[in-house]
Amino acid sequence: MRKIRSALISLSDKSNLKPLLQELRRNNIKIISSGGTFRVIKKLKFKCLDVSDFTGFKEILSGRVKTLHPKIHAGILNKRNNKSHSNDIKKNNFENIDLIIVNFYPFENTIEQTKNHSKIIEKIDVGGPAMVRAAAKNYNDVTVITSVEHYSELINELKKNKGSTSLKFREKMSRLAFSETAYYDAVISNYFNKFCNIDFPKRKIHYTNLVENLRYGENPHQVAAFYSQNLENRLNQMHGKTLSYNNYSDIFAALTISKSLPKNTGTVIIKHGNPCGVSALKNNLDSCKAALKSDPISAFGGIVSCNYKLDHKVAFTLNKIFLEVIIANGFDKKALKILESKKNLRLIDSSNISFNEAWKFNSLDNFTLLQSEDKKIFSNKDFRIVSKKKPSRSQLENLIFAFNVCRYTKSNAIILANNKSTIGIGSGQPSRLDSCEIAINKMNKFSKPNNDIVAASDAFFPFVDGIEKLIQSGISAIIQPAGSIKDKEIIKFANETNTVLVFSKTRHFRH
Repeated sequence: MRKIRSALISLSDKSNLKPLLQELRRNNIKIISSGGTFRVIKKLKFKCLDVSDFTGFKEILSGRVKTLHPKIHAGILNKRNNKSHSNDIKKNNFENIDLIIVNFYPFENTIEQTKNHSKIIEKIDVGGPAMVRAAAKNYNDVTVITSVEHYSELINELKKNKGSTSLKFREKMSRLAFSETAYYDAVISNYFNKFCNIDFPKRKIHYTNLVENLRYGENPHQVAAFYSQNLENRLNQMHGKTLSYNNYSDIFAALTISKSLPKNTGTVIIKHGNPCGVSALKNNLDSCKAALKSDPISAFGGIVSCNYKLDHKVAFTLNKIFLEVIIANGFDKKALKILESKKNLRLIDSSNISFNEAWKFNSLDNFTLLQSEDKKIFSNKDFRIVSKKKPSRSQLENLIFAFNVCRYTKSNAIILANNKSTIGIGSGQPSRLDSCEIAINKMNKFSKPNNDIVAASDAFFPFVDGIEKLIQSGISAIIQPAGSIKDKEIIKFANETNTVLVFSKTRHFRH
């Protein structure tokens, strides 16, 4: 146990301070503070010594130097059982500081609110992290608190131990403190890399916050947790049982496609990470029905993402089948009443979700692959018509729609579309020809459109056989990336069969 006789408090977040101050007063703990925190403590009518009076040195450099003083850091860092340290403390007429309660300038909030570099720099806390690191290092003798959410634990600890703290408690708070300083420095480091336009620095630091521990991972014998960098930009679960690792994985896949569609338009159905139905029709109910029609069997037990506010008509349609998750940009009251009748169905409001900086991670042991997300916004300029037959306006729109869905489908991917809706999806096959066959079989089984069917491939056709199979199945227009040594043969075959052929200037694998 270590008795607490003095505490230094320096806070950016000054909320919920009174109960803590009351407990410090009950235990006759001397309080030292500065600036805004000092004024708040005095306003709450608690005794407090200003840092400048404690050190005998006024703050300078517009407040940049307040707590960076030997009397403070010696009071924190000295080992109480070390004779040499004790002699130094006595010789300099210093005193121990047993408790540090500090949270930092809100740097993360600052960079979200302003682009002014000078203002941002001023919100880099120096004294706070220095004191926290010192106290965390010397946890054998000093207690450190870095968050309002730990006040109640400290109060209980002091009550239980009559003004003292246990080593176990100090160890825990030290661990949390070093996590806090590491996180804070990571935010600053990433800001500077972004400011200097450096995507891949020598040391890449990823910072994120725990949202929840999951029951298990991809399989029951695996452990897993869900993290989010920005807790404000989060998934809002409105109903249903707890989300699983696989649910989250499919939700990510669904949102990636949904957010690539026109604003407030489109329905996406995901099963095991792949789309099984996508429609970008402007009428929400038509869009929902078209997405379901693409592959109603695969949709069973899937995840639906509605890129619009979900009304009772769409809710009534979706409620007819078993689904794991429904995502929407909000739900109206009637829709909620219909969908909440299924107690396990997860309902997610994604209206606050936005993808500003999208990076993809892939890791194995201590190795990490990092790349930017494939979020290129397509326009007609990104494509080249290479066939003699030119696409109609609607054909070109359908081709671009199909190609957009294709890039979010596991390679090798083939998407068949009609009327801005998928009608056949072949995904994740080692052979592009197999993907063609799967997509065609799906189309023939569920959709059977009369005409104007388009096809998209996520990579070029290396041989004529794939494109030949598509044309034989009634496809009138095909889009694929350029780049094969057989491109001329593919173009020649398209011209011989009077087929529209469009080349993309970019390739879009998704492994």
